[in-house]
Amino acid sequence: MIDLVVVKTGDGRQLAVEVSGARDGFPVFLLHGTPGSKSGPRPRPIALYRMGVRLISYDRPGYGDSTRQRGRRVIDAAQDVKAIAEHLQIDRFAVVGRSGGGPHALACAAALGDRVIRTVVLVGLAPAAAPGLDWFEGMAPSNVDEYGEADADLAALMETLRNRTADALADPDSMLRFLAPQMSAPDRRVIDDVTIRRLLHETYREALQRGPEGWIDDALAFRKHWGFELSEVKSPVRLWHGADDTFSPESHSRWLESQLHDAEAEIQPDAGHFGAMEILPRILAWVVGQGTETTAHAPATAR
Repeated sequence: MIDLVVVKTGDGRQLAVEVSGARDGFPVFLLHGTPGSKSGPRPRPIALYRMGVRLISYDRPGYGDSTRQRGRRVIDAAQDVKAIAEHLQIDRFAVVGRSGGGPHALACAAALGDRVIRTVVLVGLAPAAAPGLDWFEGMAPSNVDEYGEADADLAALMETLRNRTADALADPDSMLRFLAPQMSAPDRRVIDDVTIRRLLHETYREALQRGPEGWIDDALAFRKHWGFELSEVKSPVRLWHGADDTFSPESHSRWLESQLHDAEAEIQPDAGHFGAMEILPRILAWVVGQGTETTAHAPATAR
């Protein structure tokens, strides 16, 4: 089952939403990466149905078919998730944020109180001003350049991401070819899978179809204050990171674990950034309270 839904926000914006899996399953919001879209890699609907998961994803403002929200902060995602939950008549739910979706998942946990019962951050980022953390250490040059421009040169950031967007729309594989030299060996193994590669192509195409604005706004939001404090996160948080991640280094998850009230970090050897796609079935099983060992190595598959 896959349903496409359009949700209107209180300020008149449009959010493009995709719902898949079991209609009566436990609701889980999956917040996509940067750049990304609602159709990013995840288990097939039949697998979600068997797990008892109702998976809800949406295009963040400026991506795909969702209206841009200029000047948005990370915390603003919480009100968008709340609007979707109310449209779908969902009271309590879990949030899973992958990569750039990680800070937004924490925002939901901070702002929405006991409506969020579990929070997961996969290969996420720490706040830019995290004390005691060298934010850029171990990060791939493309991300160092992108976030550095977000700090110092908005015109340069816009030009960089416009060019990458144009390249990705002309040839979706150009994004992965550009990133490949900066990847660890485990990540190259993941993206060499034909199905994963095709899903990433589709995700990038959908995310950037109207331009790079969502990508630009994500980069700016990550490098300024997120609009909430980690002490406001009360739900249990599970953090997962590949030890060989060169895009958001595992030190970010270790730092988050040290700052959150109830958090547990798993740093997996011989895994990188894109390993978050492979681990998703096991994470979803944890969210709904099922056993995890039988799905520990199950890959995300085509819809």
